[in-house]
Amino acid sequence: MRLPQKLRDAIQQQTEGLDRTSLAQASAELTRHYKTAGVKLPALTTSAQRAAYLAVRLPATYAANWRVFSELRKLAPESDIISVLDLGSGPGTSLFAAAEVFPSIQQATAIENDAALIGIARKLAAQSAVPGNAGWVRQDLRRGLTCVPHDLVVISYALGELPPSAAATLVRQAWNCARQFLVILEPGTTPGFGVITVARSLLIAVDAHILAPCPHAAACPLASTDDWCHFAQRLERTSQHRQLKGGALGYEDEKFSYLVACRQNLTPAGARILRHPQKRGGHVELTLCSPGGIESRTVARSQKQDYRSARKAEWGDAWEPGKSERS
Repeated sequence: MRLPQKLRDAIQQQTEGLDRTSLAQASAELTRHYKTAGVKLPALTTSAQRAAYLAVRLPATYAANWRVFSELRKLAPESDIISVLDLGSGPGTSLFAAAEVFPSIQQATAIENDAALIGIARKLAAQSAVPGNAGWVRQDLRRGLTCVPHDLVVISYALGELPPSAAATLVRQAWNCARQFLVILEPGTTPGFGVITVARSLLIAVDAHILAPCPHAAACPLASTDDWCHFAQRLERTSQHRQLKGGALGYEDEKFSYLVACRQNLTPAGARILRHPQKRGGHVELTLCSPGGIESRTVARSQKQDYRSARKAEWGDAWEPGKSERS
């Protein structure tokens, strides 16, 4: 996927005029910290750090949010999402992605504690699909949440930055604010998956319905193993993004873990593809999370429709035998 052009241009404007050496150094520090510290990101206290985040991390988190919202829309096509609340909004990344996937959104609210990021978010929002009446509230989520109900509530790459007790409180409060859906995203790391697993248990305990990625509300079959549930979304890099990351490839894969909880008892996917499908001569091998646990399945050419679906399937897709996953 590709970041919308107007948003790309707006990010470029925000980074112009900054010293390239400082920007590259801030980008390297951000990437290094992200890889080594897992879910916790450093405070963005300088102009170079904030610009590096916009150029390097915003596109990646946008891609992950876009993928999750697209899955939500696929599983709940009849749901009319009019309002969205973004908790720990940063520069507004989740709002931008939600507005692209759900053009029905008429009200957007962002809660963020960093005044500088709020200022940047307002400038970027003018170049996005976010409604013009979007509101930003400065609030420290570590001290609790005060909000009015919204159809969609999002906590993106923010829950893992909180102490465990504050994170648990925020999940419960966010669920109380969610009129239809609560979406939580974290980095696709072992710690990130741990945050998602705890949130999943908390939400099931208050009778939330788990819509994705899980095909069931039973105990997670990966939670007690050395493995972890995560997915990836490929995004196109800008030339600036490539330069700051020091990479030759024109794309990167953002790995993430996520959870979608809903008020209605909607039907989740029958199974979820947990690994890249192995496409062999005459058959495709799938690793699935199903209501019965983790299972391996071989789809042979003789199965025709399922085989065609399996050949098109990607890591993270729902698996519904007898249905075409991708057109």
